[in-house]
Amino acid sequence: MPEIQLGAHTFRNQGVEVAKFHMHDWLILFLLVVIDIVLNVIEPFHRFVGSDMMTDLKYPLKDNTIPFWAVPIVAIILPLLVILVFYFIRRDVYDVHQAILGLLYSVLITSVLTDAIKDAVGRPRPDFFWRCFPDGKAVFDTVTGNVKCTGLKSVIKEGHKSFPSGHSSWSFAGLGFLAWYLSGKIKAFDRRGHVAKLCLVLLPLLVAALVAVSRVDDYWHHWQDVFAGGLLGLTVASICYLQFFPPPYDIDGRMPHVHLQRLAEQRSGTQSMSNNPGCLTIRQPEVDSIYAQPQHGIAVSEHNAHETGPIFDEDVENGRWRH
Repeated sequence: MPEIQLGAHTFRNQGVEVAKFHMHDWLILFLLVVIDIVLNVIEPFHRFVGSDMMTDLKYPLKDNTIPFWAVPIVAIILPLLVILVFYFIRRDVYDVHQAILGLLYSVLITSVLTDAIKDAVGRPRPDFFWRCFPDGKAVFDTVTGNVKCTGLKSVIKEGHKSFPSGHSSWSFAGLGFLAWYLSGKIKAFDRRGHVAKLCLVLLPLLVAALVAVSRVDDYWHHWQDVFAGGLLGLTVASICYLQFFPPPYDIDGRMPHVHLQRLAEQRSGTQSMSNNPGCLTIRQPEVDSIYAQPQHGIAVSEHNAHETGPIFDEDVENGRWRH
């Protein structure tokens, strides 16, 4: 029976090619970073806050349970480590590249949307009173009735960025993407009823939910801010994952779209060589090596491929495609 050796798609033999092919995607990521920096520098909308509105804005000013610097660790570094673990197991540069690209897009798109909405809405935080009046003495304009804050400008500026929650949106963007990624890699939806797989998939979402709840406990956000931020992050994460990978319940859900396309092209090219033995052209742009060993005159055919089950099964993922 013929055997086709696909080889390992590693950074060493194909990393540069994959990066060049997606160069424009990395440039757009850089542009998103610049946009997000600008959104954090500009002044948010200062919504009218009257004395009768202070009832819900007098919660104590507390430190963050989850500090700002820890959010990228939870939303980016943690999923990145899991993605790298799967790379060292499978040695598939297509998978690790698409996963990292999808993760960064998920977080950065979410960040830009979150900060843009924050600046546009300008909703006061639950602790706005103490940001505005650190001495506890409220001052209001005698004509408009609006607040006349006496606190630090930077603290007041941050007090107008309640909706939506950035901690929540970032956490659900990064860990939501990780949940999608894990569900595809471990085949959580293979209809075999393994609840342990489902628990593993839900674990990142639980961590994201705990981060979101901490924002309400710290009185930095209203519950609506947290809910909207989590929904925004999870929605963007879902869109970004499906941009690069098939749905987890798909028969080929473990591999990125680009890898499946490469395998389909190689399979089509191998069939063409089998059907035209007198005209053989060997090209090696995508894989380390491709060789065929015919035995007993049996040729590779579409019919034989379907008889053995799914085209991209466990053997293909490990670098072998058997018939």
